[in-house]
Amino acid sequence: MDKPGRNDVCWCGSGKKYKKCHIEFDEKIEIFESQGHIVPDHTIIKTPQQIEKIKESAKINIAVLDYVAEHIKAGISTEEINRWVHDLTIKMGGIPATLGYEGFPKSVCTSINNEVCHGIPSEDVILKDGDIINVDCSTELNGFFSDSSRMFCIGNVSEENRRLVEVAKQSLQEGLKAVKPWGFLGDMGQAVNDYVKSNGYSVVREVGGHGIGLEFHEEPWVSYVTTKGTEMLMVPGMIFTIEPMINMGKADVFVDEENGWTIYTKDGKPSAQWEIQVLVTDDGYEIISY
Repeated sequence: MDKPGRNDVCWCGSGKKYKKCHIEFDEKIEIFESQGHIVPDHTIIKTPQQIEKIKESAKINIAVLDYVAEHIKAGISTEEINRWVHDLTIKMGGIPATLGYEGFPKSVCTSINNEVCHGIPSEDVILKDGDIINVDCSTELNGFFSDSSRMFCIGNVSEENRRLVEVAKQSLQEGLKAVKPWGFLGDMGQAVNDYVKSNGYSVVREVGGHGIGLEFHEEPWVSYVTTKGTEMLMVPGMIFTIEPMINMGKADVFVDEENGWTIYTKDGKPSAQWEIQVLVTDDGYEIISY
């Protein structure tokens, strides 16, 4: 960790001398590092000023998904959802973060039934009664990023699919209980995985969450099949997503060879995912977007 001198201005932007601000914080991190743990550097830890700007981005992110929630129904195309997200994000001063990201062609991801994630909106895909769909919205505002997703049950959804959606949502709550400063991301991952498995489902291994804020995707990569006491140390100022992908059947997935993006369950059974963006605080966590 690149640290300033004791009498230099602290890296956090407070204007205080380092010895009066974050020196003890950094020394505590170094103790964990000396014990062999993975620890965050200053590029991962957000300053109070950065956090406030990320929250401004999140206001757009939440508002866009609220709009989707009010208007989504059977008979509309996923391309129409894409237009809603694009137009409202722009109207509120933001930029859809997915549009053009590593070549992704749309402003939102729409993943239906056995699509795990990264579904590409299309005029040809029409929502039907009984579908479950994940709408994953990512927002940039003045260089600061937010990201969340929600599941929607379209019309008369079967009891087994509705239960999958509910367990996926509750798995976030179980994970949140383990988000504490000076704990580990593996604590959260195990809490999610234990809960999901206890309900007879599986967690996708290959795709996970990520740090976010100054970039769309930052370190650390966040897994939900990890064990307690492993993965990166959580410290106040870290921001990451919790977004486990829960399969009704086995955890195995594959990528669409034609578009190179959409991920499906290998056994064809449904998948569900909710995503929230979380800030680690001095005494727990704060949900930034949802």
